[in-house]
Amino acid sequence: MWSIQRPVLLLLLVLIPFAVYMRHFWRERGGRLRFPFQVYGTRGFAPGLTWYALLRLTSIIAFWSGIALVVIAVAGPARVHRERIYLDRGIDIMIVLDESPTMAATDFGGIRRYDGARRIISDFVRNRPNDAIGLVTFAREAALRMPLTTDHDMLLDRMDELQIMELGDGTAIGDGIAVAAMHLRESRAQQQVLILLSDGVNNTGIIMPDAAAELAADLGVRVYSIGIGSQEEVGLDFIDPNTGRRYQALMREGYDEAELRGIAEETGAVYYQAASERTLGQILDNIDTLESTERRSRISVRLEPIHNTVLWIALILLLFEFLVRVAILREVL
Repeated sequence: MWSIQRPVLLLLLVLIPFAVYMRHFWRERGGRLRFPFQVYGTRGFAPGLTWYALLRLTSIIAFWSGIALVVIAVAGPARVHRERIYLDRGIDIMIVLDESPTMAATDFGGIRRYDGARRIISDFVRNRPNDAIGLVTFAREAALRMPLTTDHDMLLDRMDELQIMELGDGTAIGDGIAVAAMHLRESRAQQQVLILLSDGVNNTGIIMPDAAAELAADLGVRVYSIGIGSQEEVGLDFIDPNTGRRYQALMREGYDEAELRGIAEETGAVYYQAASERTLGQILDNIDTLESTERRSRISVRLEPIHNTVLWIALILLLFEFLVRVAILREVL
């Protein structure tokens, strides 16, 4: 958005058309020689359109454009930057995302569960500008991908870089919950929330899911668990990032509903089933509503003056006009 600090000075622009007329079109201005005769029966002398005329016209346009920009610069143009500043701290949220091979199943409207989940998570993150959000992913191992941050663009960029099976070929749900809960341990926010998304059964890892849920409950962290995908036979397609080998297969392995439900109930949260990308979006919208807080904010307005830039452009145009008239057209000023 743009702003003019002294808009009344823009009224000087009204004088420019009058000055143009006086300099270039007024017959009494003395800029041309007039002959006291004319050729009978003809239109008189009319110069054609030549490179000289085009160059002169260009220099005239540059001159008056430069004059107009000088007026605008004197009026004080500025770029307006508006920023919302939150006065209250939001909720601390950790996203725990399954990246085991089964997340390559293509039952999310023809795309992989993993890609659909990341797209919906991105929408969820963008709708929580005041919350610090982190990311943990898990397969055979669990890893912190992004600590709690309000720089959501950096978080989403990091999430887009991730690939299925970077952490192995298992499903360590308990380890994923434990890693995320431990990173919420030092949180000073009034509420701490963990959102678990998985399509498989815990089959590896050091910590069992029920033990991880107890840990989260002791730390006051609510764990919303979401079972992703259908329970029917579905195809999967992915490339192992470690070997470059492509895998295509049919599978019929679903998540453990009782296990995911138990995790949520242990921590005082809710368990959901997401058989499609649309359903997952509705679930995260519901969680967004459940975990809402009062958000007081103010708008900070900062003006960035740009009159120096405008003056430089005006100077270049005026210098161009001067050089054309003196160096090329050989006019005597």
